Amino acid sequence: MNTPISLASLLEGFFTQRLMQQRQASPHTISSYRDTFRQFLKFSAQRLHKTPSQLDFQEIDASLIMAFLDHLEKHQGVSTRSRNLRLTTLHSFFRFAAFETPTHSTQIQRVLAIPSKRFTRTLVQFLTRPQVDALLATPDQRTWSGRRDHAFILLAVHIGLRLSEMTGLQRQDIILGTGAHVRVIGKGRKERCTPIAKSTLFVLKAWLREPQRGNGNVLFPNAQGQRLSV
Repeated sequence: MNTPISLASLLEGFFTQRLMQQRQASPHTISSYRDTFRQFLKFSAQRLHKTPSQLDFQEIDASLIMAFLDHLEKHQGVSTRSRNLRLTTLHSFFRFAAFETPTHSTQIQRVLAIPSKRFTRTLVQFLTRPQVDALLATPDQRTWSGRRDHAFILLAVHIGLRLSEMTGLQRQDIILGTGAHVRVIGKGRKERCTPIAKSTLFVLKAWLREPQRGNGNVLFPNAQGQRLSV
């Protein structure tokens, strides 16, 4: 008979060893994986009538994971794309577990065999010039937050960064002068530099002269000087 293995210890190793030390995953990736396991542990606790700390790895089998994925779609209205992202997180965890608990290879193999669902990839839409102008005209530039939002939207439109990249920009990421550009470390830790148009640069320079809040590092902070939430 196999000795019960604590799910908690495996999860801790997955986050600290695999994600943070070995893969050096970005904070955004770690947060996404964390949210998946929050949902999964809550579902498992209700289904198995155990607290997360009491769960054994052997109880996390393919049937439980399939039930969790079905629950996300049918009762929480999660899209097929999001359902597949949750499955990707669980697959990553079980690939880690394959090296830590080889005695449970059959259980792990069955979980890894769960396929992603096919879905129709819709055409990515874009804003028209009148729609962009309407967005830029919305913030009240007589206020500090309005000037921040105007600069935020203008920069986002011109350089096309992801939302998490925009909220994560630091003041030192804006390079002024000749060849002005934005330096960003994006998905997959890929560094790229995007030129800034003169009209956008004029607005950014004005924003950078605004009184700083917090420690002054975040380019577009909230009222407390901290990073905006996505």
